[in-house]
Amino acid sequence: MNQESNKKEYSVDQFIAKLEQAVTFICSRVINRSEVVEQAVCALLTSEHLLLQSRTGVGKSLLTEQLFTVFEGANIFRVQASKEQQPDTYFGGLDIELLKTGKIFHNTEGSLVESEFGFIDEIFDANDFTLRALLSLLNERRLIRGVQHVQAKIHTVIAATNYLRISEVTEAILDRFLYKAIVLPDKEPYLQYKISQQYLIHSGNTIENVQKIHFNELKYMSNIVRGNNNERTISIEPKILYFANLVIRHYEFLKNKTIREANRGKNSHEIDEYYISPRTQAKSIDLLRAIALLHGRTSVVFEDVFKLYFIFSTVGLPEEVALFYKSYNTMYASLSTGSGFKQIEALLEFDTLLQSIAENPSMLHQPISTFLDTPLTRTLVEWFKEKFTNLDETVQNNRRILEGFIKNFVPATDEIRELRNTLDHQLQVILSKIQH
Repeated sequence: MNQESNKKEYSVDQFIAKLEQAVTFICSRVINRSEVVEQAVCALLTSEHLLLQSRTGVGKSLLTEQLFTVFEGANIFRVQASKEQQPDTYFGGLDIELLKTGKIFHNTEGSLVESEFGFIDEIFDANDFTLRALLSLLNERRLIRGVQHVQAKIHTVIAATNYLRISEVTEAILDRFLYKAIVLPDKEPYLQYKISQQYLIHSGNTIENVQKIHFNELKYMSNIVRGNNNERTISIEPKILYFANLVIRHYEFLKNKTIREANRGKNSHEIDEYYISPRTQAKSIDLLRAIALLHGRTSVVFEDVFKLYFIFSTVGLPEEVALFYKSYNTMYASLSTGSGFKQIEALLEFDTLLQSIAENPSMLHQPISTFLDTPLTRTLVEWFKEKFTNLDETVQNNRRILEGFIKNFVPATDEIRELRNTLDHQLQVILSKIQH
């Protein structure tokens, strides 16, 4: 994208209006797939990849093509994977003259490397050698082959498959697709009737959307969602971010509990447990901001956290979505009782205070009241005032005040107790370093 398009600003409200029209258009063409379409939109906004799994003839290709026809100004790479293919199918043909000298160099023009969108049909029909070569292209957006290192233009790749082929390489490929969905066949008579109606009109072909969205506009919104736009930001309160991580951890626990119950009688090393990597957990922040943007907000709210199932569950499997919903409800109900969220807010502000003292130990040689009176720590000040009548005592009392805050803190839940204990440990480490 050139410098001029980088500088151009777009209206979020206008983008949302056009996107809503586009989603309505796609859903009118691809019947009963609104949840997958919403998930795909989130993949586009977060610049991540989507894997669609289903049996043959369910409409994966139609869904993908209708999604891509909404946009203009973007190159689309399409390929039907097969075991005979080599990496040059995706990266471009090899330069024969350079190959004679022992150098691998691809002519990337027209390849996946030079395309903003990609559609790989039957991705697991590709051989492991080719899939391994795709890993860095999908994750780092770089072609790394021999001496050739090229920055790719890839924004989002959608892949389709009729089956999962499990190997070390395919597991790595699966990890590159942050969003996953299973598209089940529609057997309900009315839905089959609506699908038949669409087929009578369009014969299963894609049709152009009247109102197009330029790729530069999508890129601009994606930069906001991914925190790469300094002028326009979507904020997330610390307590909401902490809540999101608690929900994710609880879901991981419930998922593994379900897996262990289904494999009762097997040894632990025989069970393939569900694992959420720190990278995936970190990327969930982008999805939270994407959901907020889709609702026209400049900040994330608690309700947005539920939509994280788009990443951590497989859309199309109701039992997985229900499990995530259970984790969300369990954590929200627990922290909404009493002063749970207020306690988390106070402890996270205390954490901010500790980090400031760690970075600038001289702060501890001032009365606490001199550096607490800021908007960031107003909640924390209230807590201090409840426990200590005089915050302007001698500097020597600062340690007693900080330790007293943690000691007198009565957690409302086990999760808050865990946070308090962690901060107590951090406080002792910081005080010990300053003392020595």
